Amino acid sequence: MPPYRRCRTITKGGIVILVGSVRPVRNGGHRRNSTAQSIVLFTGGCAALFACAAYGAAPEPAKITGPNACAECHKQEVEAWRGTHHFNTFRQMPRDAEAKAIADRLGVKRIKVESLCLNCHFTVQEKNNQIEPIAGISCESCHGAAQDWIKVHSGYSGKTATTESKEEASRRWQLAEEKGMIRPSRLYRLAKNCFGCHVVPHEQLVNVGGHKPGSAFELVSWSQGEVRHNTWTSKGKDNIAAGAARRRMLYLVGLGVELETALRGVAKATVRRPYAFLMAQRAERARKQLAVAAKAVPSVPEIGKLVELGHAAGLKLNNQRSLISAADEVAKILEHITAIYDGSSMAGLDGLIPGPETYKGTARKAATVN
Repeated sequence: MPPYRRCRTITKGGIVILVGSVRPVRNGGHRRNSTAQSIVLFTGGCAALFACAAYGAAPEPAKITGPNACAECHKQEVEAWRGTHHFNTFRQMPRDAEAKAIADRLGVKRIKVESLCLNCHFTVQEKNNQIEPIAGISCESCHGAAQDWIKVHSGYSGKTATTESKEEASRRWQLAEEKGMIRPSRLYRLAKNCFGCHVVPHEQLVNVGGHKPGSAFELVSWSQGEVRHNTWTSKGKDNIAAGAARRRMLYLVGLGVELETALRGVAKATVRRPYAFLMAQRAERARKQLAVAAKAVPSVPEIGKLVELGHAAGLKLNNQRSLISAADEVAKILEHITAIYDGSSMAGLDGLIPGPETYKGTARKAATVN
């Protein structure tokens, strides 16, 4: 068992530090009955224990409430989650032969304890200064650690669903977002969380571990399949699919975040090995797809600006400043797009958007549980 088994995290200057009690060891170091405070600064592969904020902020383990807290009200949504790969990864991933091979190449002995797999494959909670995986990819992996906002978002301003005014509801949602909630309407922030893991955020995983550089991820086909859990607004009567306008926004924002994430990936690369080349390929593919989208909806000039930014920095090593600057500008434009457009004026994208035959898995049908 690693000496940093009992620990808590501190992030300083983008570096993750684990602080905790060192377990006594038999072969020197500390005596069996002694305990010492240890600070472990993770470098190399372990630096990615919690993903860099540039990819999508990792939920704070100390503020994770867990999926059971969400299930108190969101029974249908949690039942939909239980039928997904996101749910199953908790038990299946540590037993997977490929995952074990990657862990071996990285020198990881216990995937659920000491590895850089924790942030993307598990929901991690801090209990009594101990970091513990409690579920697979779950509610807070996408919607943000809930401790600060869970009571706000469900409190109806101290009233009920029928007596709370629209103004009070608006203020309630604003406060919940300020406290860290990522609502489905905040499409850019939600997409950032998706791409933060579906595009691998650390080159050592790929170059040393042999991990795939990411999924062949596309936001429409992956969000409208098995992970879809849009049953709340219908009061459990239907798991509502995204309408045409929403699909257009999903497609466009997905392409934009793919470009942003790939640019950041190239910027992070330090050696001419597979990670650098594969991130550059993702960026190039996103640039081409956005160029097609720009021609399809010329009434949205912001798409053309995304294309320009995609070409503003060379996809090469030692070009971090220019690449990060371009990625930051892409992020600003995507925030702007999601603030002023709803997809209704983007019908030109319809022929580019993947159809239902590409959806990943089957969305759960609404049941009697409400």
